[in-house]
Amino acid sequence: MQTVKGQGFIARDMTFENTAGPQKHQAVAFRSDSDLSVLFRCAIRGYQDTLYAHSMRQFYRECQITGTVDFIFGDGTVVFQNCQILARKGLPNQKNTITAQGRRELAETTGFSIQFSNISAEPDLLASVNSTPTYLGRPWKLYSRTVFMQSYMSSAIRAEGWLEWNGNFALDTLYYGEYMNYGPGAGLDSRVKWPGFHAMNDSAQASNFTVSQFLLGNSWLPSTGVKYTAGRMV
Repeated sequence: MQTVKGQGFIARDMTFENTAGPQKHQAVAFRSDSDLSVLFRCAIRGYQDTLYAHSMRQFYRECQITGTVDFIFGDGTVVFQNCQILARKGLPNQKNTITAQGRRELAETTGFSIQFSNISAEPDLLASVNSTPTYLGRPWKLYSRTVFMQSYMSSAIRAEGWLEWNGNFALDTLYYGEYMNYGPGAGLDSRVKWPGFHAMNDSAQASNFTVSQFLLGNSWLPSTGVKYTAGRMV
């Protein structure tokens, strides 16, 4: 596992991989506690708990992130743009969950925003999507918050979209949103009916999760030299 701390970490064109395999269960490839950090054109590969976006403000652009169970998790304030997020074939009878965001209190400004990305699976899983159900996320903590915006979702994503953590835990208090996604896995008709799930059709609401507002990115991303989209583009 690679761990970074300290303000302003930047990685470009690098691969962070944990080769432990699915049978080893939790096996983090990359953990970040770096405020104002950027990963650009990087690959983060593993199975369970691949990317630990533990804390602080983080931005991922044109990265490939792969895994099985809770493979993007943590309590950072994070935006992913133009990324490839691919579920993998794991252990028999296992369910894939892409995100497990760990916001513990309502006052926290943390959450995951995934925008302009490709949400799918590796070819061997796509060929047998019913063998390993894949979900957008599940609530690791009480106020778990994750939004998918303007992204492509393949048939790998289950119609329900989201998975319980443990019974009714956090279903009233979480905030899960979807806004203007497309593709065979993006249909909202059969999505979960939890109080905390939001089929977002308000552009102003969606703007709260953009780089400019969620990360206050216009104040610090230009100095990194990494391209980004400040808002929704539409």
